[in-house]
Amino acid sequence: MSFGPPPSVFTQSSLTAHDKRKRYRKRLFGIAAAVLAVALGVFGWLLTRAGDGEPSGTHQEAAAPAADEVRDTVEKVPAAPEGQVVVDHNEEGLAGVTESHPRYAPGTWATGKILAKGVADRIVGIKVEPHYDETAWTLKLDGHICATSSHVTVDGRTAVVVQPAKRKGTAGAGICDEVVFVDLNNGKKLWQSSMPSANSAFVTNTNLTLTKGVVAVAWGEGSVAYDMKNGKQLWNSATRSKCEDQGFAGGRALLALERCGDAPDTTYQVEKLDPRTGKAQWTYKPAPGIKSVYLPSSEPPVLAVAAGDTSVTDLITLDDKGRHLATISMDSGAYDPKCGDGMGFFGVVEKCPGMVVGRSQVFVMSKDQTEIDQPENWIVAFDIKTGKTEGKIDGRAQSPVFPLRMGGDDLLVYRRSFSDIEPDAVVSWNPRTGKETALLVFSLSGGDNHMLGDPEQSDIVVERGRVFFAKQELSADPKHPKDPVLSALGVGSAG
Repeated sequence: MSFGPPPSVFTQSSLTAHDKRKRYRKRLFGIAAAVLAVALGVFGWLLTRAGDGEPSGTHQEAAAPAADEVRDTVEKVPAAPEGQVVVDHNEEGLAGVTESHPRYAPGTWATGKILAKGVADRIVGIKVEPHYDETAWTLKLDGHICATSSHVTVDGRTAVVVQPAKRKGTAGAGICDEVVFVDLNNGKKLWQSSMPSANSAFVTNTNLTLTKGVVAVAWGEGSVAYDMKNGKQLWNSATRSKCEDQGFAGGRALLALERCGDAPDTTYQVEKLDPRTGKAQWTYKPAPGIKSVYLPSSEPPVLAVAAGDTSVTDLITLDDKGRHLATISMDSGAYDPKCGDGMGFFGVVEKCPGMVVGRSQVFVMSKDQTEIDQPENWIVAFDIKTGKTEGKIDGRAQSPVFPLRMGGDDLLVYRRSFSDIEPDAVVSWNPRTGKETALLVFSLSGGDNHMLGDPEQSDIVVERGRVFFAKQELSADPKHPKDPVLSALGVGSAG
């Protein structure tokens, strides 16, 4: 599979254009500050506070998590929500890279000091304020990235699957069988392992996840798990069931999605696994006739299933023993969990960007509405045990809402604005009280800035009081093909 041409030489004239664009974006934020001052007065919802320095979520862990656990950061309310630029990163050398043949940029991760971005066959670490576009490190990989996970450990590590370039020009050129474990704080490759018997692992079917101490990969006809400490193989699918592992859901636990039998008689089952041994602790089997299954959450276990075609028709929630709790109808397409949307590869089993699962609730966004002067959309909270609705947060006219992730027991929401009056914002929403708290208020008005705010084209990551927008695909400006292209923008509190 082609991932686009190699970088070209970066010219001095492009540097000049680069500097002009950066100054323009900073000026936009300066202008936006004045607009926000008015907007803050007009839109009182942005002034809500939960107490300066207080966590936006109410859930507190009983003890500090271990370094190899998947992080679950609770954001704090800043002293002031007004935003300022903390990352303004431009990708160079895109001459000849077009929208029809883009350079893929899978994977976006953030730590306290670094925004890390996967681009083609490398991961780039970008310094966060006051450096804006200064590269801290670049990790060159052995080939293009095939699969990523949004999961990051408490101490800032993650993994990618790579398609080794050494097989270029051979029959196995498209095989993705190399796992790389990376420290995002310094860009060091901690270990690298080859996946066993992975001749059928490609960018279209390889799924990667992380859970405590374990990296797990599945590719339809096989799966393997590694110890985070040293890359040692813990188990593979040859030691498990006769069904094929399609993918995993990680985080607090490890679920496996398995496909059994041949079409048209294919069935699915979901197993909770012991991450260290791969042994099944329970098995749940959806009804026959299901066409697709996604795993948006491992704990609590939640399945998104498509009963008729590839669109999700129902969410199924399970208890900690794998027993059915509730079936939540997506109301004939009224809701839009977006499972399987986006590029259609780089790991899709665990990705449903239109929904977020908390410890006791599932949050799903509606489809966009067409009525004038009505909310663009909304997000509904469903109780995991009963499937009943427990609250709703509305978008506004020209301002849709998108669920990002949990922050404790609260939902972090991106309010995107298409209006010159109302700003963009990241807010924390408490579904129990309906209280909405502004975390960051900013403006993405103007050209390529605004395109970054599209959740269908960009990764949106909230971490440590900042929000980062990073493109999933990159291509040159047709009118200025040698110019650098804005690929990532970060906003932090000005207070």
